[in-house]
Amino acid sequence: MNEFWGVDADPTAQGRIKGAKPVAVLDIGSNSVRLVVYERHARALTPLYNEKSACALGRGVGQTGRLADANVAQALNAIKRFALVARMMRVGKVYVLATSAVRDAANRNEFVDAVEAIMGHKVRVLSGEEEAHFAALGVVAGIPEFNGIVGDLGGGSLELSTILDGHDTNGQSFELGVIRLQDDSNGSAVRAAAIVRERLDQTSLVEVAQGGSFAAIGGTWRSLAKLHQMERGYPLHMVQNYVVSADDMIAFCAEIVGASSLKSYSGASSVSSSRRELVPFGAAVLSEVLKCGKFANVVFSALGVREGFLFGLLDDDEKAIDPLIQCAEELSVLRSRSPAHASDLIGFTGQFLAAAGGVETVEQSRLRIVSCLLADIGWRAHPDYRGPQSVDSVAYGSMSGVDHAGRAFLAQVIAIRYGGLKSKAAAPVSKLSGPEMTARARLIGALFRVAYPMTAAMPGILPRIRFEVNGNQLALVLPGDLAFLNGEHLQGRLDQFASVAGYKNAKVRVD
Repeated sequence: MNEFWGVDADPTAQGRIKGAKPVAVLDIGSNSVRLVVYERHARALTPLYNEKSACALGRGVGQTGRLADANVAQALNAIKRFALVARMMRVGKVYVLATSAVRDAANRNEFVDAVEAIMGHKVRVLSGEEEAHFAALGVVAGIPEFNGIVGDLGGGSLELSTILDGHDTNGQSFELGVIRLQDDSNGSAVRAAAIVRERLDQTSLVEVAQGGSFAAIGGTWRSLAKLHQMERGYPLHMVQNYVVSADDMIAFCAEIVGASSLKSYSGASSVSSSRRELVPFGAAVLSEVLKCGKFANVVFSALGVREGFLFGLLDDDEKAIDPLIQCAEELSVLRSRSPAHASDLIGFTGQFLAAAGGVETVEQSRLRIVSCLLADIGWRAHPDYRGPQSVDSVAYGSMSGVDHAGRAFLAQVIAIRYGGLKSKAAAPVSKLSGPEMTARARLIGALFRVAYPMTAAMPGILPRIRFEVNGNQLALVLPGDLAFLNGEHLQGRLDQFASVAGYKNAKVRVD
């Protein structure tokens, strides 16, 4: 956890981690070609650049066996621009991956040769089993605790695999991509659902799920998740780790599949034009998979083959790093006045809990550590907006390894740290954490408000201060040489904290 502490951001790297060398993945899919450049190759990946071009390379491959000339030309033109971006961003390593449409096409070799000539890097054409494997690793990278079945829906194929304790098995590929289904069903989402049922008969993989979880990956399914959030009034518009009951999602998919026109389903106008006609086919696939496997819920993953491929290249020690803590450490280095103060804050909050006889779960301890790392990321903003801006960074940031309840918890802690116990900055997402986590967020946030007036966000003070608890009495104990820290402001903050923590009286004592 000390990997980044004490390391100053490189002033020549535009606010990036010192020494970070960008890594990129060019993902050539059946529906789109996408380049993602990450700040560095690490356990927690931070995108520097992310752009796609909807080239529909998979259109017609099932019928003609070839990549269409017009679509190839469009893809190569986009790849030329992506090659320029990679050079301008001084990317250290570029990985070029191609999936279903390319591997199934008779003219794949000439297309691959053209891509390699443009990019200056070899193209790796993934088999269906490899695609399923890397998709599963993408879920492991972003949702480490996930166990269940993973499905990666692309334009040309659907890959399924099983994850148990961080390892995947039984990777299988099916000709159930949304573009292929649209072609095979003559544009009928209802007919597409029947095709899905027929082709899923070829596997027993989902049939053994029986009440477990299904992880959904792919751009069309991400669009479906966003639609569901919008239609259900969900407060956090974040696809990563969005969990929906299977029954609710099946009913939602049925509404979309049953719409009279591919563009007339509710919310269609909010979907990108390149995805709009594909969403009903994605709904058909998801509904049939959920019914076939009798799943209890579906969790959407924004991390897939690209992130899984990079995760697979890490050594075992790097894979074991907590991605949420690593991401928070990076933000602390880049945005805090002193990252070392976060270490003091972790010890300070932990000492209070020990003095109070509190018992933390592993997840509670983890979220407390992360909240300490993020506690000072808003200091550059105007005082009136530090809370809201910090809450937005936490609630809507690209962190992985945290569910929506955890995001809501962190947002509430930061809101209180900056705005006090009456702050409403995190109100839109607060209900996602539940009463117990909300109460804990208020406790940690109020404790931060005791710490900062004593330290000015600088290290070295908090390790010399301790709490003592005697029944309903709370004492904040200062060493003699820091007696001058005692005053009306500190006592007021301590009284507020004591009220939240359930103590009748609180005082500052000098030893």
